[in-house]
Amino acid sequence: HHFIRDQVEKGVVELYFVTTDYQLTDIFSKALPRERFEFLLSRLGMETSRLDLVFAVCMCARYQASPTKNHIEALKRFFRYLRGTINWGLWYLKDTAMALTAYADADHAGCQDTQRSTSGSAQFLGDKLVSWSSKKQKSTAISTTEAEYIAMSECCAQILWMRSQLTDYDFVFSNIPLYCDNRSAIALCCNNVQHSRSKHIDIRHHFIRDQVEKGVVELYFVT
Repeated sequence: HHFIRDQVEKGVVELYFVTTDYQLTDIFSKALPRERFEFLLSRLGMETSRLDLVFAVCMCARYQASPTKNHIEALKRFFRYLRGTINWGLWYLKDTAMALTAYADADHAGCQDTQRSTSGSAQFLGDKLVSWSSKKQKSTAISTTEAEYIAMSECCAQILWMRSQLTDYDFVFSNIPLYCDNRSAIALCCNNVQHSRSKHIDIRHHFIRDQVEKGVVELYFVT
């Protein structure tokens, strides 16, 4: 709260509230000096613990090498959004629910510059959100199924890390539910047979099949 108010008082952004809608890509925009963009981005980076901002800030961070006026205006818009939602936050009440569940999703070819997809995931303990991520995939997915499959694999890696950490507190988890909205990606995770349409996928993503076979995670379709 103090940080956001401090930026407003310093004149980083105006006072009025806006939503987080933005348009980053404009092929006719001229590149601007990086200093101003990096200044604003570094301060917004401190707010990526806000789930409603993490995707937008990560999107802007992709343009650090050659920011344009659109990118500067997008960052300013995020500050205005923070000004209007300064009291928003996650509230964790004490209870006994400690079931570990996870959700994974991807936007196929969502990056307009590289045509790469972005993986998104969220992990819950009970009904409390405790971990989340938004990350551009390192390779170009040629189908929605492949993009979702990679996102599920990355989410599974986070689940395994959390499972390991929670073991230190005497919490043991198996058949951890992982939800995805792509039936083909789920079928690919549950079938160890090599298919012509999936044989090109980097082998490092296939470890999720082992975790499904071992009963560490259990996959469910969600709309």
